[in-house]
Amino acid sequence: MRGLALLIVGLLCGSLCAQTPPREKPKLKDFGSSLKKLKWDPERKRAVSIAPPSSHNSSDDDVVRIETSLVVCDVLVTDKQGRAQRDLKATDFAISEDGVPQQVGLFSLGNLSRSIVLIIDYSQSQFPYIAESIDAAKILVDKIGPHDQMAIVTDDVDLLVNFTSNKRDLKRALDSLIERTKGSKGMLGLGKKRVQFGRSAQFSALMATLNEAFDEEDEAPVIVFQTDGDEIEYLRDSIIVHEVPPNIPPALVREVQEEVEQKRRLQRAGMTEFSLDDVYRAVEKSRATIYPIIPRIGLLGLSEDEQIRRLTAEDERVVATWIAAASSEKMKNLMRARQEEREKNTTREMWEARLDQELKIQNALVELAKLSGGSAEFLETSSQAANIYNRIVQDLSQRYIVGYYPTNKNHDGKRRRISITVQGHPDLQITSRTSYLAPEQ
Repeated sequence: MRGLALLIVGLLCGSLCAQTPPREKPKLKDFGSSLKKLKWDPERKRAVSIAPPSSHNSSDDDVVRIETSLVVCDVLVTDKQGRAQRDLKATDFAISEDGVPQQVGLFSLGNLSRSIVLIIDYSQSQFPYIAESIDAAKILVDKIGPHDQMAIVTDDVDLLVNFTSNKRDLKRALDSLIERTKGSKGMLGLGKKRVQFGRSAQFSALMATLNEAFDEEDEAPVIVFQTDGDEIEYLRDSIIVHEVPPNIPPALVREVQEEVEQKRRLQRAGMTEFSLDDVYRAVEKSRATIYPIIPRIGLLGLSEDEQIRRLTAEDERVVATWIAAASSEKMKNLMRARQEEREKNTTREMWEARLDQELKIQNALVELAKLSGGSAEFLETSSQAANIYNRIVQDLSQRYIVGYYPTNKNHDGKRRRISITVQGHPDLQITSRTSYLAPEQ
């Protein structure tokens, strides 16, 4: 659910009673297996589960059997200057669901044991950012609390590290990703040690994490989603549609047409069994708060001219990184020549088409944060990493846990809208989930 969940009351209330040592989380097994149970239904335009029902499965079928259930939200309250308000009481909050007032049935602030999953992208598209991304992730590891547990998942849909509080093990695992992207003769060198990048299945990794990583006893599930999100092109009903831009110079028409057709073939061949809307639904059914960290230049909210200027500079930086990593001067010169030819032949319309795709991906990642009550950040340079993760950790430590027993008991699978305010203080800003999906019969 969008930042909330239906939980067994006794388990949740017991876990929120503060300063007890963290429980030993069950180890994740056969991670990614939930993806194998999804099948795209072209008539319903959504993924459906082909797995037989199980009495111990933590799916919606189990939730339906729980008649006494809570809807739980983690809530950040700030003033106009962005300062967190930490002195509020349960009676200060007003909650409504689909416009119907609800009574606060659960309330807590701070010092929760958090279950954190870092999903990290080390695919080829991230090559110019991999070192920065790894350094940024280590900052997060340093900042996890003594009662927190963390797991690391890669864009291979691989559980790199199971839930642990051992910071040394977590950092070693992150360092191993750097080593994978190096050959035995150095970065991109050739030799016995084969270069390996992730397979760019970031949304698949996110779906598996949402479906498998957390259970009802997790007090505060968190996902840090560090990726550029380019798998979005291969999700069903993709928001990325490859078309030949208008006004292509005649000499380039055939080349561009062939390039577009090649992208279409790859897109068809690599389609997942779920769509972006399926990801959004999974977020709404989950309690996890998601923090996308996007190792790219931010383009949202800028003028088109500024967006294209930044995109052009970004391309130059990416190419320069690849050239610097080339294993021979001959290869470096060849790459420089190709880049010069590309710059000469790229029209304004081609940049606009590229920009449209970039904006769709960035908007989709920001929407994940909004749905879950988290926030999205752009990691443009390594110097930003410390501030970004400081903000995330501070954000988590300042959140209230607010729950209510919904007056609407129907198990209809419909979206329910939530409104949370602080009574008598309309000037205060609320960051939380704003909806969830009710369980289905």
